Formats: sequence, structure tokens, C-alpha cells
Amino acid sequence: MDVPFWVWAVTVAAIVGMIVFDFIGHVRTPHAPSLKESATWSAIYVGIAILFGIGVFIFAGGQFGGEYFAGYVTEKALSVDNLFVFVIIMASFGVPRELQQKVLLFGIAFALALRTVFIFVGAAAIENFSWVFYLFGAILIYTAVIQARSGGHDDDEEYKENAVLRFVKKVVPTTEEYHSDKLTTKIDGKRFITPLMIALIAIGTADIIFAVDSIPAIFGLTQETFLVFTANAFSLLGLRQLFFLIDGLLDRLVYLSYGLAVILGFIGIKLVIHALHTNELPFINGGEHITLIPEIPTWLSLLVILATLVVTTVLSLRKNKKDAERGITSPTGAGDKGAGRDGLHAQGPGDRDGSPAGARADAPPSGRTAAVTDSSREG
Repeated sequence: MDVPFWVWAVTVAAIVGMIVFDFIGHVRTPHAPSLKESATWSAIYVGIAILFGIGVFIFAGGQFGGEYFAGYVTEKALSVDNLFVFVIIMASFGVPRELQQKVLLFGIAFALALRTVFIFVGAAAIENFSWVFYLFGAILIYTAVIQARSGGHDDDEEYKENAVLRFVKKVVPTTEEYHSDKLTTKIDGKRFITPLMIALIAIGTADIIFAVDSIPAIFGLTQETFLVFTANAFSLLGLRQLFFLIDGLLDRLVYLSYGLAVILGFIGIKLVIHALHTNELPFINGGEHITLIPEIPTWLSLLVILATLVVTTVLSLRKNKKDAERGITSPTGAGDKGAGRDGLHAQGPGDRDGSPAGARADAPPSGRTAAVTDSSREG
């Protein structure tokens, strides 16, 4: 697929423009988006992604169009699963609902920049070392096994700070309270970072882990760098709105991890088969290609991905209906992105459970104590 430089330039400019528009038009003024706002903009971003895919069909052909849509659907499904982790992070740091948009958008921008680097590194590796397909396939199969063993998201799941976050909190002065939507603030002439910045770092570093299965997965569906980049970008755009749109639904997708395990395992096997067809490793069949097993076509990949997601969703909804009839409800509070593990909303000083205003925002996952100040002490 030969993509002219000007097409790359226009595409990148359009994606950056949408992120800037998102910040200026929606995030600059802190607020909790309504269901209507979230639904409208989610539909707009999905529509843009679909129109782009139709354009690929028209100008590049059905093969590349199918690869794009297979990659986009897979990345979108993985993004939905990532949202559950975002919920846990938001609750753990008690991020107030009206500030969550900013954290998400900054995290998405960071994720897009990070994945772009990973994509070009992966593309260069594939171009020069065919054995990389074996590595990518092994990563996906291993991840699929872990996903399947996890059995979905545990009700007692808590966010565990990674090494990067622990290091930042150890060496950089951090305030105990939120200061409006500021990432840093001055107190008595000294610069501090706020819990909002800590939450942003947590989401950003979490995406590094997400990219470990996300990038190999899409390379298993297409090796065209342009399609890998655009499918990733469009799956991330609108993720902020999706976070609020599926309010309360994340816990109900109880079988999503199983579905993703099937998808990742399928793509991992597809990669291994492709690696055998392009084999150059001397200790495997003397460095000769192995074509005994036919490669999996794009149309079949797309069909398996869509069918898996449909079955996963239907089975999840059926289980939730049965649970509701038995009076079983989710204890995680995922319906409120500012909620703690007991479902209480993360409010300001003097909130309804009587928590003190000065309680730490990075307290354990009860998430009850997000004190939002008016920065009266700022310099």
C-alpha cells in the first residue's frame, strides 16, 4: 500500500486537530458531560472512523479496507476493556467527575504519541526481521491465556501503583488535595504537582502495558503502517466520550475478558502461521518456509472478531438479567466514575460520608476523599 506523504500529513493534521478541538471545545472548562453530549460525540467519532474506512475501500481496495476495519474493531474492543482500568484508577485517586475529562484526554493524547512510536518501531522490526511475527504471536497467545484465567474483572480488583508512579510520588512534592483542574500549583512559593497530575501519570503509564498486546494484535491483522496508525488513532479518539457514555455498563460486560482472550489468541495463532510462511530461522525447518497450514484471510479474521464480540455481549447481558432477577448488583460502583469501591461518589470537603476535607486523594481505593480546593493558598 503506497501512501503519499501528503496523505500522511493531512491524516496526522486531522487527528491532532480533533484532539485540540476536544480540549478547547469540551475539556478546557471542567464539567461532567451529559449522556446526550457523550452519545452525540461518540457517534461522531465512530462515524468519522467508518467514513475513513470506506475511503480506504474506495481508494485502496477491499483487502486493505477489510484490514483497516478488522484492526479498528479489535483496537476499539481492547480500548473498552482498558476503560475498566481507568475506572479503577479514577476511583483510587478519587478524581472528581468534572475533572475526569481532562485526565482522560491528556491520557489519550499521551497514548497516541506512545503508540505511534511503538508502531514505527514494530514496522521497522517486521521489515527487517521476519521472526518478529513469532514474538508477536507468542505475546498475544500468552496474553490470551492470562485473560482467560482472570475470568473477567474481579469485584475486589484494586489499582496497584506501578514503579514509575511510586518513583514520581517519592521524588516530586505532591499536594494532598485537588486544586481545581490544575496539574501543578505553588504553595508558599514552592511548586507541587497535584493528585490530578498523579492520576494522569497513572493512566499514561498504564497505557504502556496496554500497548504490549494492542500493537502486536493489529500487526497480526495488517502490516500496513498507515492502517495500523489510523486504526489505533480512531479507536482512541472518542474514548473519552465512551467512558461516560457506557456509564455503569462496564461491570455488566462480565465476559469481555473471555471474548478478548479468544480474539487475542486467534490473532496470535494467525501471526504464528504467518511467521511459518515467512520463516527464515535456521533451526525451524532448516530456514525454509512452512506452508502446510494456509494463512487466515482478512475476511475470516473480521468475521471471527465481530462474532466473538457479539456472543460475548449477548452472554454478558443474559447473565446480568439473571443476576438482576436474583437481586445481585455490582459492588464496584463503576456506574459512577468518581465512586469508590463502595459506590460512594468522590465529592469535595464535607461529603456525604463525613470524610475530612484534608484526606489524601491517593488514599486506598475507597475513593471517598477527593477534596477539591479553590487554590486559595496558591501563589
